[in-house]
Amino acid sequence: MSQKLSAALSVATKIREQFFPTASAFLLAGSVVRDEATAYSDLDLIVVFESVENARRQSFVFDGWPVEAFIHDVQTLEYFFRKVDRLSGVPSLPNMVSEGIELPDETGTGSLIKGLARRVLDEGPIPWGQKERENSRYAISDMVEDIREPRNSDELRIVVSGLYAAIADHFLRSQSQWSAKGKSIPRRLMGVDPEFHQSFTDAFEAAFIKEDTDPVIRLCERVLERDGGFLFEGYTREAPKEWRMPEP
Repeated sequence: MSQKLSAALSVATKIREQFFPTASAFLLAGSVVRDEATAYSDLDLIVVFESVENARRQSFVFDGWPVEAFIHDVQTLEYFFRKVDRLSGVPSLPNMVSEGIELPDETGTGSLIKGLARRVLDEGPIPWGQKERENSRYAISDMVEDIREPRNSDELRIVVSGLYAAIADHFLRSQSQWSAKGKSIPRRLMGVDPEFHQSFTDAFEAAFIKEDTDPVIRLCERVLERDGGFLFEGYTREAPKEWRMPEP
């Protein structure tokens, strides 16, 4: 066990005793559990009670550690698993519960929520339909047009940053794989397809460092090919009928 993890476990145990003594289950999760924590990493805590009026996220500092506590009961936790994370395609909460270390000891509630998290992870995200694929293709196509001949370096960096997340999401979701966001994207791509991860990394390094966008454009072509390639002509997107102000 690393010194960082040992210290985190000690602090988390104190937090449980001081703030959440009646919790049915209490888990330490996040980067510190994966042994990826930095000097500025926070403690991610999953706190499960027998019943809560509503789920909430609570941020505070304890013994110099920034803390994020995700407070639930079993029913609100399952709602977030199935109605929020499965819909978004990013399994933030199921991952935290699945990998979390229960403190101070394992409980029946802890075993229950870990089993539920594993089942949801095995089920995967809600599959994309034709509409989701076309929306993603169109958004990526639009950004690619903006980097073929960018007006300046500032605009190039902004659009390439958007493509970084968009093309990773399309690559994963179009294969019914769980996606990722932010700093978790490289780790997720590496876990799913190391060869693609390397191509992805090389392409975006060329764009960010050398302002060479050709590798990113080729990467986009490769990812969108199985869904029909770039999309502009014929694309439509309808707003819900109820999106209108009432007549005066």
